[in-house]
Amino acid sequence: MAWTSPADLRAQVQKRWDKGELLAALAGAQQESQALALAFPWRLRLVTPSSSELAQRFAEARAWAGNLRAGAGHYRLEEHALRHREVGHHSLPEAAWVDSLDAALALIGKTADARRFAALVAATAGQKPVLLPWLARRPLQALALAAVWPRLLAVVTWLQAHPRPGIYLRQMDLPGVDTKFTEAHRGVLTELLELALAPEAVDATASGVGQFARRYGFADKPLRIRLRWLDATAGGPWGSDITITQAAFEALEPPVRRVFITENEVNFLALPPVAGSLVVFGAGYGFEALSGAQWLHPCAVHYWGDIDTHGFAILDQLRATLPHAQSLLMDRATLLAHADHWGHEPQPLSRDLPRLHPDEAALYDDLRFGRVRAEPLRLEQERIGFGWVQKALAALPPPGSVA
Repeated sequence: MAWTSPADLRAQVQKRWDKGELLAALAGAQQESQALALAFPWRLRLVTPSSSELAQRFAEARAWAGNLRAGAGHYRLEEHALRHREVGHHSLPEAAWVDSLDAALALIGKTADARRFAALVAATAGQKPVLLPWLARRPLQALALAAVWPRLLAVVTWLQAHPRPGIYLRQMDLPGVDTKFTEAHRGVLTELLELALAPEAVDATASGVGQFARRYGFADKPLRIRLRWLDATAGGPWGSDITITQAAFEALEPPVRRVFITENEVNFLALPPVAGSLVVFGAGYGFEALSGAQWLHPCAVHYWGDIDTHGFAILDQLRATLPHAQSLLMDRATLLAHADHWGHEPQPLSRDLPRLHPDEAALYDDLRFGRVRAEPLRLEQERIGFGWVQKALAALPPPGSVA
C-alpha cells in the first residue's frame, strides 16, 4: 500500500467538500452523526512505512516524511521517536490532523467559496430563515446559485405576500425576474416554496416542473386538444383537423357516438371515415384535458396505442378518466400477424396495471416477462397494415345512441 502523500490528505478533505458536509456545517443544521464526523480536530487517515519498509527503504521513508512536513500548515502532524537498530534514532509522522473548519477549507483552497456561502446563509437568516434547512441540505447547489439567490428570495417573498395570485408568470413584476428566469429555476423554487408557503397556498395535486404554475396558483396556458371529424354530419366537414382549448372541448357536445384516441399523428390523420365518430390526438400519459368532457362518457371510446408495455400503461391510465374505454388493435392476433415489424422497447415497464381487461393483462404479462420473445418487444401502431386497420374498424359493434 502506498504511503499517504500531502495530495492524499487534501483528497480526504475534498471528499467532505464534495459531499457538501463542510458547507453544511456553516449553515448550522447538521444531523448529530454528521456533526460528530466533522468534529475538530479531525484526524485524517495516514498510511505510514512499516518497520520492515523502514529497514529496506529508509531513504524513501525519510523523503516521504520530509514531503509531508513541507506540506503541513493547514494540517498538523504528530510524530513519534523511532529507534531502529539499522537506521538509528529518527522521528516520523504517525498521525495527521485538521484542527478547524477554516484549516480544512484552506487546505483545499475553498476559503473564498465558503465566505460566499456564509454570506448566503447570513442573508437568508435575515430575510427568510425558514429556508436555512434547504441551504444545509443543498449547500453546493446554493453556492452555484449565489449570483441569482437574491432574486430567488424575492420570488419566495412575493409569493408569501401574494398566495395563489391567479396571474401569469409574465405578470410577476420583480427586478431581474422575468418568465424565463422563473421557468429556468422552477425546480429549486419548488423546493424553496414548499418550505416557505402555507399548505393552503399549494395545490398538492399538481406536481413536477411542468405544473409549477398550477401548483402555486399562477394562470397557465390552457390545455389544447386536437381532434378530427370522421363523419361530415358530426360537427364539421369530413377530415376537418382542429385544435381547441380544454374548455371548448368540454363544451363541445358533438353529435357523435364513437371517439377514437391515438398517440400517432399519422394514424390520427389517416383514419378513414367512420359514421358518427371523431378522433382525438392523444397526449401520452396526460389525459387530464379529457376529464371534464362529460359528453365523452356515453360515447364508445377506443384507445389505439403501441403494443408494448408503455402502450398498455397509457391505456391503464386512460381508464382512470374513462373507465369504459376499449383498446383497439392492441391484441395478440394483431401482434402475431405483424411479426416482421416487431421492434425493440428500450425500457419496458414491470409494474402491475390493475385496469387492464383479462386479455390485455395476459398480453401485457407476456410482454413484460419476455414470454413472446426474450428481447423487449414493441409493435408500433403505424407499422400495422392499413388493410388490417380498415377490417378492425369495420368489425366494431355499433355504439349505443348518445344519452
